[in-house]
Amino acid sequence: MNWIDKLEHKYKRFAISNLTKYLVIGTAFVFIINLFNGFRQLTQMMYLDPTLVLQGQIWRVITFIFIPPIDGIWIIPALYVFYIFGTALEKFWGDFRFNLYYLIGVLAAIAAVFLGGEATSEFLNMSLFLAFAYLYPNREILLFFVLPIKVKYLGWFNIAFIVLSIILRPGARITALLSLLNFVIFFGREMYNDWFLLHLSSILKKRRRRKFKVIAPQAKITQMMYTCCVCGRTSKEYPELKFSYCYKCGSDVEYCQYHINNHNHIMKH
Repeated sequence: MNWIDKLEHKYKRFAISNLTKYLVIGTAFVFIINLFNGFRQLTQMMYLDPTLVLQGQIWRVITFIFIPPIDGIWIIPALYVFYIFGTALEKFWGDFRFNLYYLIGVLAAIAAVFLGGEATSEFLNMSLFLAFAYLYPNREILLFFVLPIKVKYLGWFNIAFIVLSIILRPGARITALLSLLNFVIFFGREMYNDWFLLHLSSILKKRRRRKFKVIAPQAKITQMMYTCCVCGRTSKEYPELKFSYCYKCGSDVEYCQYHINNHNHIMKH
């Protein structure tokens, strides 16, 4: 049992259910009232200003997450995408883990502002998308509701945007860097073990083979490919993963090592 499991066992009852829905509704409400000149002063009181927080306006450490990261009509697809990804993560992790992931992101954003970074929820929302892209890399979505594209490519685009922000936007440098904190905490060890160590081992094996290369006739080998029916990962794209069957679902469907014990069983009649 890791530290997240221990926290969940102890504090699960405090988790907020349907947190994504409340975040979307709150952001939409702030966007709407900001359209009226008489309420713009109200939204000014929601921004995260470290000086004003230290003067007693503590509510700003919460209200800033409801300030829309973009303006104009693009807020509609942005909130829609945020809702789709957020609810998917809530379903995959459960309420507590999703709350914890988002809370770490909020605390990182607050720390960044007090360290001189830009006060924005832009990178906080990106951290949710990165988590979704990591868990469902081969899930396809319709970009601009027209162009089908796999989520992993948009995930790499987000990483590139964060890196460029660190390099080219001095004001947002700290905020962009700390926005990766929750992602690293949740997936850092897994990525190190399943990607870095495996690739390093593969490189070392190739170097050894070059020293003792033996020319032999090549035979055609038919290799079976397994596909996880939950996340879509295949044994061809992810040879380091282990795939197996569920004794309840039967041999018609396969699951990767992350979903063999975390899926809805397919009941056959």
